[in-house]
Amino acid sequence: MSKKYEKRISDLVRQHVCELLERQLNDPRVVNAQVTVTDVEVTPDTKYAKVFYSLIGDDAQKAEAAEGLRSAQGWISHELGRRLRTRNTPHVTFHFDESLERGDRMSRLLDELKAQEQPKG
Repeated sequence: MSKKYEKRISDLVRQHVCELLERQLNDPRVVNAQVTVTDVEVTPDTKYAKVFYSLIGDDAQKAEAAEGLRSAQGWISHELGRRLRTRNTPHVTFHFDESLERGDRMSRLLDELKAQEQPKG
């Protein structure tokens, strides 16, 4: 498959997964955590899709959301099969995306360095 096709399928999967999480999933572990889908990577044969997500919360909320997403994987894959008009229905797996947390941490560290460099007087 071409990279263009992979990108198009990734975008479609991201769109549908976001819609399913926002409008149809009733699991409070995911809904209350306000999970945000940050990226989707589809394999060249479109049989597997890695869905990267992020959320703001403590470790307990992250663990609950991860468990809720894990339990919804089959249902989400099934719904994607009904919505996508592709030869293969991607098997969805969820992966926590730490890039937003790392970016926030880096921003706070830079702010602290700037505050330390400011002349006091």
